[in-house]
Amino acid sequence: MNLKRLFSSFRYAWDGVKDVAKHEQNFKIHLISACAVVLAGWYLQISVLEWLFISLAVSGVLAMELMNTAVERAVDLITYDRHPLAKKAKDASAAAVFVCAAGAGITGVIIFLPKIINIFL
Repeated sequence: MNLKRLFSSFRYAWDGVKDVAKHEQNFKIHLISACAVVLAGWYLQISVLEWLFISLAVSGVLAMELMNTAVERAVDLITYDRHPLAKKAKDASAAAVFVCAAGAGITGVIIFLPKIINIFL
């Protein structure tokens, strides 16, 4: 195992996260939402199993947003012209983020709503 290559691959991945976080508005929104969810989980003292589901949901949404950005940039690299297949590729990758985010939202409601209701009852 080449440790230098291994550490380089982690650095490249981190560079990708930093670049997307710096330039993509939707990724910033997802990061802010993730921070809010973590704070809510801490405040509401969710269980270890609930943390597992929350961490999977949050990481899934962030990973999908990263892949969406990769698809959009790859399409833009090939052509800036409006092309029906370029639009379909971008729309499909955006839809993947939407589906994942909707699932994460449902997960959040299932975990947090009963706890929030108990605070007010």
